[in-house]
Amino acid sequence: MKDEDFIDQLFVAHSHDTLLCFSTRGKVYWLKVYQLPQAGFGSRGRPIVNLLPLEEGERITTVLPVKEYDEDRFVVFATRQGTVKKTPLSAFSRPRSNGIIALDLHPDDQLIGVGIASGAQDIMLFASNGKAIRFSEADVRPMGRTAAGVRGLRLTTPGDQVIALIILEDGLILSATANGYGKLTERDEFPLQGRGGQGVIAIQTSERNGTLVGALQVAADDEIMLITSAGTLVRTPVADVSVMGRNTQGVRLIRLDESDRLVGIERVEQDAESAGDSEASE
Repeated sequence: MKDEDFIDQLFVAHSHDTLLCFSTRGKVYWLKVYQLPQAGFGSRGRPIVNLLPLEEGERITTVLPVKEYDEDRFVVFATRQGTVKKTPLSAFSRPRSNGIIALDLHPDDQLIGVGIASGAQDIMLFASNGKAIRFSEADVRPMGRTAAGVRGLRLTTPGDQVIALIILEDGLILSATANGYGKLTERDEFPLQGRGGQGVIAIQTSERNGTLVGALQVAADDEIMLITSAGTLVRTPVADVSVMGRNTQGVRLIRLDESDRLVGIERVEQDAESAGDSEASE
């Protein structure tokens, strides 16, 4: 693995399971697990662009492993401009070699997040202005693949954009800003609202903090990776981050040079060796 790379997703799958690969342009591509190159722990693997017929400038944002296309599960989409959509998982049960449209996107919009929900969960959208909205999944009616979706979060200022989608489960909400500040917040701090509103403050986007660049749902024993514009990766335990209320600025997560900015955060999955040890002990 390259020095600037790290494990973002790690899951156990059978050879005939399917990976649904969603792209920034709202398309979905299928890969069977047996189509992936099999290699040892020390191998770098192959870039996903070499495995899928992606167009120029198109990149994969989310990979979802699927065993069964259950009728009672849904794929939830979120776009940069605040649109949200829910489509039955069963609508993606027939693979096409060149991929298909999963979401009808406006030319100036982009898919930023995809998740699988049970039909009875809450959805959260986070915007660069530091606001977030939490609403019931039931507020979004199921739609077909070619539908454009409905408004999930209303953006009121030019330049604001949705930067994260969370399908709520148990855990804490981690938010991080461009200038390297962030915090943990209890999920109950975010009130349940109707879909399409402006949301509430998730973190203050002050001059000190800069804009909100990432939001994740994490557990106290997780680790996170902080990614800067200079290409620096810093791995840190969630337990080292302070738990604070919504309407606060947070604390420093990473010390940045004057010209550097935090551009993203990811929850770091258990590495392959540890995962193997865990399975062997079961």
